Amino acid sequence: SYFEALALVGAVYATRRAVVLLRDCCTVVRVHFLPRMMPSGKLTQRYGDWAVIYGASEPVARAYAEELAQNGVSIIFITQDSSSVRDIVAFLTQTYGVETSVVTANFSLGQAAGKPITEALRGKDIGFLVNCVDETLASSPRSLIEIPEQDVLDQVNRNVTAATLMARLVLPGMVERSRGAVVNISSGACCRPQHGRVTLTAFTVR
Repeated sequence: SYFEALALVGAVYATRRAVVLLRDCCTVVRVHFLPRMMPSGKLTQRYGDWAVIYGASEPVARAYAEELAQNGVSIIFITQDSSSVRDIVAFLTQTYGVETSVVTANFSLGQAAGKPITEALRGKDIGFLVNCVDETLASSPRSLIEIPEQDVLDQVNRNVTAATLMARLVLPGMVERSRGAVVNISSGACCRPQHGRVTLTAFTVR
């Protein structure tokens, strides 16, 4: 009976792992292979004509912007410094012929930052929202107790508050049209915290 009990435990565990593996394989096929074998129309038809990108000064967000523009999606960039996206705006307009718009918003001001964004989104068919965490937090590792309190609050507003507020602004339209996608891009620090980067880790696991 002892060996039978162990065999039963082993069979249950092996079955569970097999089910997880099968589920992961199905996800890979559904996400990466089926869309290539069975195209389901243009992105603008499936999601919407416009994409909102926050944090486009980061390379990953720029890659999203270029891929969306390549598929005919117009882009609205939300940034604290318009000069940081000047090059990518010119490139997308000249290369892919899509409309682009830049909205300057300082999220350290809190709720007031949403007013110019609301005006920019008015009347537009927003199909995508891409939020990207501020990677400058990783460039200068510092102990949490060395960071001034105001800097911590500003970083919270630029990352956690901004991503949440952006979703709050675009979701009503997406729900009304029953289509849309929200993409939040964080950092690998959420999986492997490192010394001196506790602030970045806290933001990326939000």
